[in-house]
Amino acid sequence: MFQILVLPLIAVAITQTLKILIKSNGLKADWKSLMSYSGMPSSHASMVTSLATIVGLTEGWHSALFAVSTVYAILTIRDAVGVRRYLGQHGRILNILVKDLKDDQVLEQKYPVLTESIGHTPTQVLVGAIIGFTISMIGYFIL
Repeated sequence: MFQILVLPLIAVAITQTLKILIKSNGLKADWKSLMSYSGMPSSHASMVTSLATIVGLTEGWHSALFAVSTVYAILTIRDAVGVRRYLGQHGRILNILVKDLKDDQVLEQKYPVLTESIGHTPTQVLVGAIIGFTISMIGYFIL
């Protein structure tokens, strides 16, 4: 039971830390960057893949808990790639619209700059999932 809780948390901590170290993400080593939503690798995919993997290893691949954790992983990853990425595109367009209407000071004061990078690419999700799977496999056989 301990592994089911700890290993996904270790996986998400590792992937969030890696985000700061990967220069292409453009993140700085600060607390705000440590909590970023997007970038390489996907901590969402890492955490839910780690969870499903360790549940499968400890509870059995045919257990109801593995089925639930797998469905949860699929929904989370779908959200990270699809819905949140789409929201980032909306944020980018709305920021451009507000900027284009810069003569109207009310717009700049009333509407904040929206976050544009809140989703993941399929590659970021794949790398995160590989990290999560690896962390759970190593943790299962070591702990």
